[in-house]
Amino acid sequence: MKIVTSKSAFRKLSALIILISISLFQSIQAQDKITIKNPILKGFYPDPSIEKVGDDYYLINSTFSYFPGIPIFHSKDLKNWKQIGNIIDRPEQMDFMGERMTRGLFAPAISYHKGVFYVVCTDIDNDGNFVVTATNPAGPWSKPVKLPEVKGIDPSIFFDNDKAYIIYNSDAPDFKPLYDGHRTIRMYEFDYQNLRVNGQETILVNGGVDLAKKPVWIEGPHLYKRGEYYYLCAAEGGTSVNHSQVIFRSKDVKGPFIPWDKNPILTQRNLSPNRPNPITSTGHADLVEGPDGNTYAVFLAVRPYSGDYYNTGRETFIAPVKWTEDGWPIINPDHKEIQYEYTFNWKEQTEKAPFPLNGNFQQRYIFKDTIANSLLFMRTKDDSWYSLSKQKGLILKLKPETIMQEGNPAFIGRRQQHLKMEASTDMEFTPQNGNETAGIIIFQSEKHFYYMCKSKFQKYDVIQLYRGDANNPFMDLVTQKQTKKSAKVQLKIVADGASYSFYYAEKKDEWKPLREKMDGRYLSTKSAGGFVGCLIGVYASSNGQASTNQVHFKYLDYLGKDDL
Repeated sequence: MKIVTSKSAFRKLSALIILISISLFQSIQAQDKITIKNPILKGFYPDPSIEKVGDDYYLINSTFSYFPGIPIFHSKDLKNWKQIGNIIDRPEQMDFMGERMTRGLFAPAISYHKGVFYVVCTDIDNDGNFVVTATNPAGPWSKPVKLPEVKGIDPSIFFDNDKAYIIYNSDAPDFKPLYDGHRTIRMYEFDYQNLRVNGQETILVNGGVDLAKKPVWIEGPHLYKRGEYYYLCAAEGGTSVNHSQVIFRSKDVKGPFIPWDKNPILTQRNLSPNRPNPITSTGHADLVEGPDGNTYAVFLAVRPYSGDYYNTGRETFIAPVKWTEDGWPIINPDHKEIQYEYTFNWKEQTEKAPFPLNGNFQQRYIFKDTIANSLLFMRTKDDSWYSLSKQKGLILKLKPETIMQEGNPAFIGRRQQHLKMEASTDMEFTPQNGNETAGIIIFQSEKHFYYMCKSKFQKYDVIQLYRGDANNPFMDLVTQKQTKKSAKVQLKIVADGASYSFYYAEKKDEWKPLREKMDGRYLSTKSAGGFVGCLIGVYASSNGQASTNQVHFKYLDYLGKDDL
């Protein structure tokens, strides 16, 4: 068969091939783009530290007095994260009994060298600084080894070939501060094989960028090596609205470290507080190489719903880093404001995870045979007061301990991750007297919470709403309503920024208001103080009296929907 092709047909065919080629090229390019939304870890996930090992990223956060302590996350693309374990997940490692919820573990840091992962951290009231190790980042992690010579907080380990150093925040020189907030960054050589420090302590930074300007709270230090320079990156200004990130460098690991004359390299403190949907309090950053070979920063920031009021705690954000021609890093170089999303040049790699960590989502914890590794207890884990059943769900024994004390009450909770959210549970409980309560709680601190529960008033079963009272050791009863003498009831909390509403259902999903539009600012960090964010949990107590009663929870539902 003879094929005859005209010149015009050939030109049309050539044009078609070019169009197909362009389309394929654009398709390939599109596949190599990724859009990452901030925060990458929503809710109470502060003080991020990140380590890249091969093509894998591992990230950890502070947990203070919640247990298990220090969650560890894995990602391939810096967008899709999966919690693979917790660093402190066994009571024999440590507990936080007797400590307020905002104490406990401060600012951990993760590093890796020759097949071993290292995490250093500060137990602020008891063990001081310590190090734990693992060959598998999912665990098990070793028992803590104390570092008594390291006096301060926020330690991190830096490996320089086969030498190691531990860097941390400490007191002013000779313990003689020139002003409130005068701190130093110090360093020891670190024997990573025997997990101890060597030699003499070295002061790397005194006060901050400019001691004459009385800089406060230089902290969260990390060391990096790039080219001929060692870079010391640290937070300055305190972890609230004046938070910032600053950079120093030296050609010698022991200094002197010279600050960049254009510091800070990250802050939002100079922006208008009236800007829409603000992201504030940025700092405590850690730098990492991205999948494209460029530098990126993870850091903490907050999303206020009004002024400096936020209930979701300090969260983990990401932004690109640009290096200047003379070798200094700038975080978020193309914008004044931290963006709610960025597009980068690498391929997204989704990872199947048991629960989402960013974006809008709905999640149900069904209590059958395991407690998810994202759920939190207070101060320690004690298997004696809870159990799981496929028929009855989570079974809590009523304990005399309350959430207003510094022990281990019958509480299991999850982070509030959205400004707008709903959380609900299905409960079966028959109170025997007015001391016995069980229900759902939105908890910020021992004095700042709202607790909706079932209890007894005289001979009646009632649904009650309590409010934590910062001025006395007891809860304030906000309201109560009589309910039917049925063991089963549903309870729901709805948050909308500064407003919290509370509902109950005696018949499935037939919700009745108990109290609407309660002031949520009472649950904010600004009102309560401290460093944690809100948790939604199931909770039961006999409030100081012995009890043999139990409560059953089938599930804990969560719906969050506040993405812009």
